[in-house]
Amino acid sequence: MRQVRSPFPVSIALAVTFALTLTLPGHARPPGEKPAGTEGTMLLTIFMRHDQGKTLEEINAHLDRTGFRKNFPPPGVEVVSWYVMMGVGQVVTVRLPPEKLRDVNLAFEKGAWGAFRTEFYPTYDYRPIWEKTRAGAP
Repeated sequence: MRQVRSPFPVSIALAVTFALTLTLPGHARPPGEKPAGTEGTMLLTIFMRHDQGKTLEEINAHLDRTGFRKNFPPPGVEVVSWYVMMGVGQVVTVRLPPEKLRDVNLAFEKGAWGAFRTEFYPTYDYRPIWEKTRAGAP
């Protein structure tokens, strides 16, 4: 079977997603201002790459069968954003206390594996730094 590659490079999709997130209301805080109650937490971005050997119905059936939608996010974990990237899959950013990292990992191992290939990236809010740099401040 021949695999069809998307003509839309992943790097462009990532850049577009990043640019879109800068325009969302949740990112409209003044530079350097953290959301209330975020001390002692971290951001984690999760790439859920679609298994293109499965139809959407098969992926959804897998997520229903494993209970992924009921178990994610685990208690104490906040979904900050959740996007669908056509031709790639889904990209989720969560805010969590570091001690909840294992719970997030287990939710994916038990529920999403088999429907998605997953990648996890520690993340931080670069926008205040970008705005300060853009304004010419040191």
